[in-house]
Amino acid sequence: MTAPGLSPADLAHCRAAIRTGSHSFHAASRLLPAEVRDPALALYAFCRLADDEVDEGDGKALAVLNLQARLDLAYAGTPRDTPEDRAFAGLVAAYGLPRALPEALLEGLAWDAIGRRYATLSDLRGYSARVASAVGVMMCVLMRVRDPDTLARACDLGVAMQLTNIARDVGEDARAGRLYLPTDWLGEAGVDADAFLADPRPAPEIRRLTRRLLAEARRLYLRSEAGIGGLPRRARLGIAAARYIYAGIGTALRAQGHDNITTRARTTKARKLALIGQAGARTAATFVLPTSPILYAPPLPEVAFLVDAAAEGVRAPTRATALLEVLADLRARQETPGVAAE
Repeated sequence: MTAPGLSPADLAHCRAAIRTGSHSFHAASRLLPAEVRDPALALYAFCRLADDEVDEGDGKALAVLNLQARLDLAYAGTPRDTPEDRAFAGLVAAYGLPRALPEALLEGLAWDAIGRRYATLSDLRGYSARVASAVGVMMCVLMRVRDPDTLARACDLGVAMQLTNIARDVGEDARAGRLYLPTDWLGEAGVDADAFLADPRPAPEIRRLTRRLLAEARRLYLRSEAGIGGLPRRARLGIAAARYIYAGIGTALRAQGHDNITTRARTTKARKLALIGQAGARTAATFVLPTSPILYAPPLPEVAFLVDAAAEGVRAPTRATALLEVLADLRARQETPGVAAE
């Protein structure tokens, strides 16, 4: 039985896109029940397509502006005639997906398009909230979860995953002219950001900053576990598996001496299976252990707006102004080539 709002043909297309484009999520998604897995695959396919269009294309600003138009169409119930857009519009209608959530993702992609750099860890968490935690909160909505405490822990997981991705991809990003390490960390370590981008090397300073970033990710992975018990029982294993598989990327990076310049950390199929076993043990514990007090920790300040947007009975403050400002910046860059990135 196909999930609400999804046609079998569109779902098959989304499934194929995730199978080739996101190995870690595809492995974890196979452990989700069909009523969660199918809409999750559709959501990830749309988000992955959006990310790829901005990340890989030459016209990044135009790609973001086109995505805004696609969101407008999806929320109007008249999506663009592609499998990903039709499937996403189906999710919007079937699950009441708050528009503030995909708009947060759009804002993060706009930051990518203008080449924004992040001065502090808090700034980087704000970026991670938009491009990763927003997706995690949308996943919760697809699971009919609107409890603020569970949403906050889902946001922790999203930030942790994104910090792991950033730590893994420092060299790859640098060679593409992108920098996500906090610039105040680089300054404290005596690393000139522009010199590093011009000639990225696995220097001891970069290895130390990578270790520091992974330590923050690990703290948030541990916090996120308290929210697993708030998810539907049959969905817990798949989410726990995603948590352990992504954290395993950090473990692989540590094993290679935090060298993220000359090689890319990966987890083997055998290692993924072992991590899924760990996830199974953690999931089983949610049925017998008392609720962790960490569940009730306040959300990170950088993700609170996402929790408010999704939580039932909470009137979320509008963030339209922030999005419109960054989109206006993108339009100006389109009209005036050569405008410097932030």
